Amino acid sequence: MSRLPNKNKDSGMTRRGFLIAMTAVGVSFGFPRTSWSAMDPATEGGALLPDNGSLYEPSLWYSIDAKGKIKVNIIRAEMGQHVGTSIARILADELEANWDDVEIVHVDSHKKWGLMVTGGSWSVSQSWSVYRQAGAAGRTALLEAAAKKWAVPVGKCHASNGKVICGNKEISYGDLIAAGVNRQFTEAELKALPLKPNDDLKLVGKQVTSLDISNKTTGKTVFGIDAKIDGMVYAAPILPPTRYGSTVTAMDDSAAKAVKGYQQTLVLEDPSQTVPGWLVVIADSYYAAHKAAALVKVSWQAGAAANVSEVDIINHGRELLKDNSKGAILDTGDVNTEPVFSQAASIIEYEYLTSTVLHAQMEPLNALVFQNEDGIWEIHSGCQWQSLTTSVLAAALGVAEDNILIRAYMLGGGFGRRLNGDYTVPAALVSKALGGKPVKLVFTRAQDLQFDSPRSASVQQLKMAFNADKAVIAMEHHATAGWPTEVMIPVFMPKGVNGQSFDPFSIAGADHWYSVGAQKVRAVSNDLANASFRPGWLRSVGPGWTNWALESFMDEAAHHAGKDPLAFRLALLTAQGRNAGSGPIASGGAARQAAVLQKAAEMIGWGTALPEGSGMGIASTFGQERDMPTWVAVAAQVRVDKSTGLVHVEKLQVVVDAGIIVDPNGAQAQCQGAALWGLSMALYEGTELVNGKFKDSNFDSYTPLRIGQTPEINVEFIVSPYAPSGLGEPAVTPVAPAIANAIYQAIGVRLRKIPMTANDVKAALTKA
Repeated sequence: MSRLPNKNKDSGMTRRGFLIAMTAVGVSFGFPRTSWSAMDPATEGGALLPDNGSLYEPSLWYSIDAKGKIKVNIIRAEMGQHVGTSIARILADELEANWDDVEIVHVDSHKKWGLMVTGGSWSVSQSWSVYRQAGAAGRTALLEAAAKKWAVPVGKCHASNGKVICGNKEISYGDLIAAGVNRQFTEAELKALPLKPNDDLKLVGKQVTSLDISNKTTGKTVFGIDAKIDGMVYAAPILPPTRYGSTVTAMDDSAAKAVKGYQQTLVLEDPSQTVPGWLVVIADSYYAAHKAAALVKVSWQAGAAANVSEVDIINHGRELLKDNSKGAILDTGDVNTEPVFSQAASIIEYEYLTSTVLHAQMEPLNALVFQNEDGIWEIHSGCQWQSLTTSVLAAALGVAEDNILIRAYMLGGGFGRRLNGDYTVPAALVSKALGGKPVKLVFTRAQDLQFDSPRSASVQQLKMAFNADKAVIAMEHHATAGWPTEVMIPVFMPKGVNGQSFDPFSIAGADHWYSVGAQKVRAVSNDLANASFRPGWLRSVGPGWTNWALESFMDEAAHHAGKDPLAFRLALLTAQGRNAGSGPIASGGAARQAAVLQKAAEMIGWGTALPEGSGMGIASTFGQERDMPTWVAVAAQVRVDKSTGLVHVEKLQVVVDAGIIVDPNGAQAQCQGAALWGLSMALYEGTELVNGKFKDSNFDSYTPLRIGQTPEINVEFIVSPYAPSGLGEPAVTPVAPAIANAIYQAIGVRLRKIPMTANDVKAALTKA
């Protein structure tokens, strides 16, 4: 007998209804046994709609039934970016489907789907060719079936809006499927299929209804925190004083036993070393579990990080950078900078810092875990990287990965935090200790922040050499921070030209598109940061710090050379040699970066006189990887109050070249949100490590951007024929340097650390 209740049990439950009912009897979301592992976010409770009659699957990525309904399989996590709608429309456009017939299905973690990860702004870009080929396969098969039925050459037929048409004859896709279609394609055949010309695309780049928008706006969307299985118990974690190395020396739960519903407290033993030194309280309800947890008395032997604070990590980073033998040197063409610097007429060198940044997503971390009657461990939770999380869970549970299934749920914010599936491990360990019983573990906000995998603090040192005419002849960029890829999945790390491995997501952006002569980029892992907490990927990944330093430095270099900051940049974006770009996504190279810069300058009115205390700044970046650039420029206008140090950002003009824009509404929302995230980290958002713990534990002291601090923001896209690149993160990266550069123009002081607080501004003015 399945533990899952009938899917109609809670028919009609809304988000508001859930919040009310949660305090009383709770809510259960159940799914038919065959559909446990998939979710349709447009339906009641996420249940899959049944197939009608015959079913044709042209590829792994979708099916068509005898009513012409098309189910598109989505392996990317949904956290508000409408990724399913974007990917489905790529396929539907190539298939010549009727958009009203399209449904999306968020699938499980089965290995047949390949690498399952939602991050790096990769989702649409990496889906573009795959889903277009899949759509072309279905269209080809249906055209062939209709031509055979009518005994006409296939070239006489064409597809449109879910039908095949030949002269005055037409037949629906559903009728063709009902009659029987079984054409299959080899990998080589798929790649050889002709695709529609981009100019003939009807859904891509047009306004369509998002397939999951109704449930999102009515509160019916099912998130991981909503999951409930009959017979489950609730678990509340008790976190140790350090992320690593803590061990429990004593535990007393006598006071907790007075809490109604309290069951027991477990000291976890974790073979994966994800949650060392943890305890978990088990109870009949969420409230009982957390109330009891507050009464459990625990003593620990703390790990070494109990003596480590942010200043130690920064100072350690500086020491690491002093040793030129450390770190990986990226391939930037000519890396032999030393002789050029030795002959330079002038040299500038500056250091830039960034603070630790937390994810602070809205939905606190949570997981529901149990072992089903087939012996499979089911993980019910929102997840950004299923392929990574299953391997960690396998190590923790001591089972093969094939015995673990992560079920899809919507994410109430991810931003990189749910790439690291560490939060599923304690629930899994408790379930194992209870013989596979369903266990629901939900973190409080404070626990969520303390258990975060934050963006590490960073130290960067940049140098530039000039000749006698103040022309740039060489540049160096040395960066160190905690490396999430090294900690969590080191096989993803390539090697530099010196044979040393590096975390590509902790240095991308430093290998820029400016032509600066000899160029050295060195990435150094901060081993103290890695050992003190678990560094994580955060929306903008490496460029969240590398482009902050680079674009601040380019502004300083322009002033040293006596050039206008815009003109200085444009002169270096020559699009020659390795900076010329290459297909399919990076075509055009640095010329496209120059174009977004010029457009942003035009939008802000670059060069226009402003009142005293106001200034403009500009910055541009290319997103993340050089083979998948999203060119973004931001022009900022700020007003600085010298007496208080407060910086008022009045305007952000954002220009983006991301190739073909698949979902215009989604693209606007993504770039607006990304730019505001960049503003938040520039002025308001940041914490620090203090004796092994993060200083801030809730939104009373950790203060992201508030709505009243939001400036006028405009986003424009460059019309482009090139394949799509990413949109979720790139607009984060140029905002902070654009603001810093505007502050310099406004009041003449240079800030080289983010966040740039009012106290930082006043201190800089005092020194000026």
